[in-house]
Amino acid sequence: MDLQQNYSTTTLRSAAKGGVMKVIDLDGRVDPTTDPRLEVALVTRIYREMVRARLIDERMNALQRQGRVGFHVGAYGEEASIIASAAALRPQDWLFSCYREIGAAFWRGFELQSYLDNMFGNANDIAEGRQMPDHITARRNHFAAVSSVIGTQIINAVGFSWAAKIRKEDVVTAVYFGDGATSAADFHSGMNFAGVFKTPTVFLLRNNGWAISIPASRQSACRRLVDKALGYGVPALCCDGNDALATYATVQRAVSSAAEGKGPMLVELQTYRLGAHTTSDDPTRYRNESEVERERKYDPIRRLRLYLENLEVWSQQEDEKLIEKIHAELQAAIARAENAPRPAVASIFEKVYRDQPAHLREQQAECERGPRAR
Repeated sequence: MDLQQNYSTTTLRSAAKGGVMKVIDLDGRVDPTTDPRLEVALVTRIYREMVRARLIDERMNALQRQGRVGFHVGAYGEEASIIASAAALRPQDWLFSCYREIGAAFWRGFELQSYLDNMFGNANDIAEGRQMPDHITARRNHFAAVSSVIGTQIINAVGFSWAAKIRKEDVVTAVYFGDGATSAADFHSGMNFAGVFKTPTVFLLRNNGWAISIPASRQSACRRLVDKALGYGVPALCCDGNDALATYATVQRAVSSAAEGKGPMLVELQTYRLGAHTTSDDPTRYRNESEVERERKYDPIRRLRLYLENLEVWSQQEDEKLIEKIHAELQAAIARAENAPRPAVASIFEKVYRDQPAHLREQQAECERGPRAR
């Protein structure tokens, strides 16, 4: 507990001075004044899940280019900000995502097969093919359904935590959103309500530098995005989102504060989107490749691997075994998902109303009688 208290004090002091919390340098060495001294087993698991998330992204990009899935939203370069932050939550807490944080769902136990079923939109998909790829729902993993609409998950998370507070339930909600969402009306509504009613909400601002094709410097006039919290009376912290240890410790501090009844907190996770916004995006049209190359040296996976290697608990051989295992799991899950049947035509009309109205029954019957495209 003393270590946690010392870290918290250091974090808050650094944030007040405008600093960005860091623990691991580019060579995998730690700053002893900010090192949260996490258990090796926990850090190793975080690393494994970060590698897994990147390999899944690479495979999904390939499948989309082959025309086998329709769309993918990757998190290349942002793995630490997503997975280490999810790891800092407690089992009873809830996560609200935008669309780039599938790795956080995996951390909380979401099954790879369920994810692939969503990507292919087959009959086994929880959403029965009604959602876009990467728009999952994982209620039993305390991971809310994904929506593409910018910022709407913010007010959902605040409302959920407000309900938990009214019921006196020990639940904190954490909500991911990008830098562009801080310019959305729902960010204002959510932050204002949370600040006034002291809801147990942790706002995870994943600042990857780009709101699709608009750089953060052009979509907001404030000097630092983390400063936006001040106007709502919400405390804020800022950390290096490519540093898994700094991310974990900072988010854990915010979760602990919210769970203790101290109200909401915003955490800015400074990271960088090394890949495209989605597979429908071509980033070469709006950003210079030299910028991307410059940011590669901050690769969160490389930094955490060097940290583990410095501790002599990880090796190249173990890395190769991990990659081989993940590829095998992916190959098997993709085969099952791709060979599964399509959703039944009737599923389009079901689960819309409790009692299906006459006009939908009529439309369903006509649709079932008609021909289907191959």
